[in-house]
Parts: sequence; structure tokens; C-alpha cells
Amino acid sequence: MSGDYDFEPVRGLPEHLPAGETLIWQGGPDWRSLAVRAFHLKKVVLYFGLLAIWSIVSAWADDRKLGEALVGAAWILPVTLAAVVPLALLAWLIARTTVYSITSKRVVMRIGVALPITINIPFKAIESIGMRRHHDGSGDLPASIMKGYKLAFLVLWPHVRPWHIRHPQPMLRCVPDCERVAGILAQAISGDAAQARQPITDAAREPDRRPTPVVPASAAAA
Repeated sequence: MSGDYDFEPVRGLPEHLPAGETLIWQGGPDWRSLAVRAFHLKKVVLYFGLLAIWSIVSAWADDRKLGEALVGAAWILPVTLAAVVPLALLAWLIARTTVYSITSKRVVMRIGVALPITINIPFKAIESIGMRRHHDGSGDLPASIMKGYKLAFLVLWPHVRPWHIRHPQPMLRCVPDCERVAGILAQAISGDAAQARQPITDAAREPDRRPTPVVPASAAAA
């Protein structure tokens, strides 16, 4: 699959960086975390699990033997696989073809499986950066964008904060070691690219649903 991106002079970037701009960090989503949180894989499995339990209990209530009840619910297994496998495969493909880049001046997102596109988000367009940490250590880093910078929710999905359709917030989604990446991004936006190359571990920690701000609006706008 790497041959599909041989046109890139630098991995994840459509062209060489201009003089004075440096590449600080690159990464992408963790496909397992993406499958669970973007495609709700656990919820799908839970749904079919409850459906199987209901089928077995209903058969038991009709005075059928346990073996007959299990056989009667066996059809749910292939249906579950037919739903789960494509979602897991799609999450894997998205993670494999996505490259998030942080330079000293912008965030670059190379996204898209069949039709890859590159989204450039200059730091001057970012009002603030938030962080939501997941239990597996991965996390989401949504960016609040200033008015006048047009982005399309459907074009960005799933690399966008859910439900913010009118004012889309592009998001580095399910990034492993999100706290370190949040620190790198915060330092880069603050203009300290040299320090941003070093691991940062003191970023805000909050596994809540609402992303924790890691870059204030004043710093982002500077």
C-alpha cells in the first residue's frame, strides 16, 4: 500500500516543507482504539450478545431444551461477524493510510483511504486545542478553529470531533501516547519548536468526555 503514496516527497506531506519550517512529530490513529470509539465496535458486539441471550431465554421459556435453544441462536454468530469484521477492517485501513504531522507552523492531516487528501491547518487558525484521554492511553486532540477558516465535517470524518457539524473541529483521533503528543503540539503552537521535539509528559490529564484545554486561545492565536 505504500506505493500509493510514492508521490509524496516526505511521508504524509504533499511537498517539501518551506525554508524555516521543520517537521516535529508524525503519527496516526491506533486502529483498535479507532474501531471502538469511531465505529463503536464494542457496542455492536454487545448488541448481538444481548440478542443471543434474548433468543436463548425465549427458547428456554418455551420449554425447549438448552441444546435446541443454543442451536436456535447460532445464526447470530455469522451475522455478528458480518457486522464486526468490515468495521474492524475499515478502522485498520483508515489508521494505516492516515498520517498526522506537526510542524513548527501547522498541523497537516493526510487522510482518506480510496481518495487521499491533505488538510493543512496553520497554527494562526487554531483558537485552542483540547485533549480527551482514553483508558488505553490513546486520546483525541480536537482543534477549535477560528471563524473564516472553512472545513467540511464529512470530508474530515472520522478525524473530527463528533457532533460538531456546523463548526467542525479537526481532531487527531485515537493517537497513542496522547499526553506526550498534546505537549508537543502545545509547545509547537507556543512557538517553542525546539522544546517541542522533546517528550512532554505534563499535559493536562482528564479522561472526561469534554476535551481538556491544553493550549489557551491567547497562546494559539499568537
